[in-house]
Amino acid sequence: MTAVAHGDAGDKVIFNNLHFEIRGGEIVDITGPSGSGKSTLLTAFARLNVNTAGTFTLDGVDSDSLTPQQWRERVAYLPQTSVLIGETVIDAIRLPFTLRVRTSADHESAERRLPDALVRETLDSMGCEDIDLTRPVHELSGGQAARVSLARTLLTHPAVLLADEVDAGLDDENANKVADILRAAADAGTAVVRIRHRQADGRANKIIVLANGTLSDAPAQQPQDKAQEGQAR
Repeated sequence: MTAVAHGDAGDKVIFNNLHFEIRGGEIVDITGPSGSGKSTLLTAFARLNVNTAGTFTLDGVDSDSLTPQQWRERVAYLPQTSVLIGETVIDAIRLPFTLRVRTSADHESAERRLPDALVRETLDSMGCEDIDLTRPVHELSGGQAARVSLARTLLTHPAVLLADEVDAGLDDENANKVADILRAAADAGTAVVRIRHRQADGRANKIIVLANGTLSDAPAQQPQDKAQEGQAR
């Protein structure tokens, strides 16, 4: 895989000849210094970055044999800054299901596909008990918007979840809840790739460092917080 940045001073190769593999049920954390290309790598996996080139396969199927829509139905990307479209929280979370109803021959309503009770349960498990489903999305804080966006993505049950610092705006308690949710998603079969700058939380199966254009394995670190340590066992 290759990534090139275009600027006034000319083109700059961010990384080249990278190889990355993840299996369903795993969480892989990507760390590294700022500017090393971590977000670029994630958008390349999502087929969202025109400045990258590479071969991507999912369950043995080459991405070139799938449309971008088919790829993104199975490979979900969560950016650092959440984008929530809709008047209310429930509207924003149901958006993928609303679009699916419009483009599918199966016209079962988005409300039936994703009932309020399931959305409520998912948000509560992420520490969002205070977020009413009818709350306008523009009233959410950055941390709340990040968790609502994560809930929306998880409810689509992707095969691969690419999470770009989704816990960056959260306090330790709620970051721990989000980590539990991602671990549960992995245990259910989802492959999860996380970009993180926080200290290791014990959920990842592997930690990889991206620096100077190369990927290298990092030794797993044990979480120092006793509460996290107990949950990671």
